Amino acid sequence: MIPRLRAAVGKGLAAACAGVVLTTTALLSGCGRADAGAAADGPAAVRAAGTMPRELTPAEQAVVERGEERLVESCMRKKGFRYWAGRVAGAAERQGHGYVLHDVDWAERHGYGGRFAAEAEKARLADRNTAYARSLPRAELIRYNKALDGTPEQGVVGVELPAGGTVRTLRGGCLETAAERLYGDFPAWFRAKKTATGVAPLYTPGILADERFRRALRAWASCMREAGHPYAAPPEIREKLPALTRGMDAAGAHAAEVELAVAEATCATGTPLYRTARALDREYRAEKLGRYRDEITAHRRMGLTALKRARALPGAAD
Repeated sequence: MIPRLRAAVGKGLAAACAGVVLTTTALLSGCGRADAGAAADGPAAVRAAGTMPRELTPAEQAVVERGEERLVESCMRKKGFRYWAGRVAGAAERQGHGYVLHDVDWAERHGYGGRFAAEAEKARLADRNTAYARSLPRAELIRYNKALDGTPEQGVVGVELPAGGTVRTLRGGCLETAAERLYGDFPAWFRAKKTATGVAPLYTPGILADERFRRALRAWASCMREAGHPYAAPPEIREKLPALTRGMDAAGAHAAEVELAVAEATCATGTPLYRTARALDREYRAEKLGRYRDEITAHRRMGLTALKRARALPGAAD
């Protein structure tokens, strides 16, 4: 059994991505306290404060995740195991994941992020933690997993997801230790995070079925046809891209990817699609997600607390 590296405990959604819509964008706008103690930032504190903090930027989320990796590394080494802080996606890499691209400059540089995906896969295959864990005798591997993940005996945190189902995580390992150091109350953070990042299924189907969106999408498709790319919707491009670039060398595949991505983004902003999607996103989130406002707000506030603490760690750099 190989350990669950980079588990769900510490990974938040990259927010405010310049290249996408129909993601977990703001329910309300505004600023909140970024310096409050995270242990007091759960849903109960949110109700008292009555404010909606901002989301972390992609660059800020990367700072938090790098800090978390360093804390896991320190914790594991204190427990007698080797551990290397893993690769963390940068700000640009966190864009391009969503229903439609709209940032033409990003598309010109990165296409759909294919080179980022290749770099991430290369890092995954060369991951030193996986190789190290595989080298351990079975008894030591069991100890390693317990040190990293925790054990059921030390506790389990669970939360019901907004769209159904339950997700759980173990307590007592270095993943929890790192999260506690940054976010504060680990159970409160885990529940707020899983709730806040699990709300999209509650409202995105309504957006996609809304006639205002469908009308804007038809305009986008017409723009794409005129540009020589007859696709009915942005997801169709991503679905067909691997077949389109099969057999090409890396440079050719990237050029093809960029051409399609630029056309998609150009048509998204040159037609009503992007503006309509943004407006409907705000409308549907306000209508559907009011019951989760406390958790969404707690998730953002605790993220801002984690950012401050990550920046204060030795060797931290934005």
